[in-house]
Amino acid sequence: MADQAGNIQLKARFIAGLSLLLLSLSAGAFGHAAKKPGLTPAARNLNPEQRLNEIYQDLAHHDLDAAQRKADALVEAYPSFRLGHLVRGDILLMHTRPVAALGAAAPAGADSRLADLRREAAVRLQASRPAPTLLPRALLQMRKDQRHALIVDARHSRLYLYENRNDGLRLVQDFYVSQGKLGINKLKEGDMRTPVGVYYLIGRLPGVKLPDMYGKGALPLDYPNDWDKINGRSGSGIWVHGTPPETFSRPPLSTDGCVVVSNDDLNVITRTVEIGKTPILIGDQVEFVSKEQVEKDLQQAAALVETWRRDVENRDDVSLKALYSPKFRSAGDDRIDAWLDKNRYLPGAKKISVTISETSYFRQPSQEEVIVSNFTQQIVIGKFRHAVRKRQYWAKEGKDWRIVAETNV
Repeated sequence: MADQAGNIQLKARFIAGLSLLLLSLSAGAFGHAAKKPGLTPAARNLNPEQRLNEIYQDLAHHDLDAAQRKADALVEAYPSFRLGHLVRGDILLMHTRPVAALGAAAPAGADSRLADLRREAAVRLQASRPAPTLLPRALLQMRKDQRHALIVDARHSRLYLYENRNDGLRLVQDFYVSQGKLGINKLKEGDMRTPVGVYYLIGRLPGVKLPDMYGKGALPLDYPNDWDKINGRSGSGIWVHGTPPETFSRPPLSTDGCVVVSNDDLNVITRTVEIGKTPILIGDQVEFVSKEQVEKDLQQAAALVETWRRDVENRDDVSLKALYSPKFRSAGDDRIDAWLDKNRYLPGAKKISVTISETSYFRQPSQEEVIVSNFTQQIVIGKFRHAVRKRQYWAKEGKDWRIVAETNV
């Protein structure tokens, strides 16, 4: 226990006192580093975040030489990784004299840049993967053809990539991300915040067609969604994108509202996702819970849609209307009565059949209790058949769940 406490204390001191030796270098030095020869195969396979953690473990065990070798390999593999250079500089300083409070070599006037790197280091080192037995509460059920999902934990500057397999969800990889300068909960254009909600990736923009600031490319989101619009949230141009060529990563709070990853990580994500199918859930309340809790939440979400299906099939207009919130709006800005009239098929028919298929359910990972249900509704009236893909936003109002938005996708 004493060794563990010492290790934790050493890591805390190291994070708190990260020096700014890298930033004391000139811009020309950065340019020179970027022109190093091609990487060896071993260097290309380095995971920079994993290597940082290994370096801290070596320091905790007082193995300065091992830490030095790994830091050297890190900056060789990623010459634009400022945090890597910073850590290496601190280790070089440790070779010459004891370092009680790191950062003594930081140049005057570099306080803000030092603070940014300290924040990035702290976020990266505090990152942890959920236990294999835990699942993201937000991903209740995905369609079989939805092979992957992304979850952004804004509180911890982390993006999780999940694979939807026949035997359930599997965490494939997780990534460090940067977000809006002023945090999350985007309300309007230009507020420097990242939105919170359930979105979809709707495009793929190659880096060659974008300014350098977007790096290797961008994946636009469908912000604002219907829930955002109901709540008066506006703005546009929210993307997942990369970093400029000379910058490996950005501080945790540094974007205009986009979610930013390193170019290497963007390549992995871009190769994996499917445009129009892959959901991306962004939240400040990302929870990892037991399989039993997810199943319980799924049963609740499915029961809400089943109640709606039954009322549609039974032509129970009173009960059906009671499922909708008084503040309901459709994507076309219809209120409840107008929307129900538009979606009433052959009102003179005595008997209809309504089935639901290809369902997916998500819980918004935020303080707002919202369930997003997606399904194909098929109506059969005699020889008449009609199928439509629907998306419903259910919000908890008091003790009851009600539909606040509905769209025919």
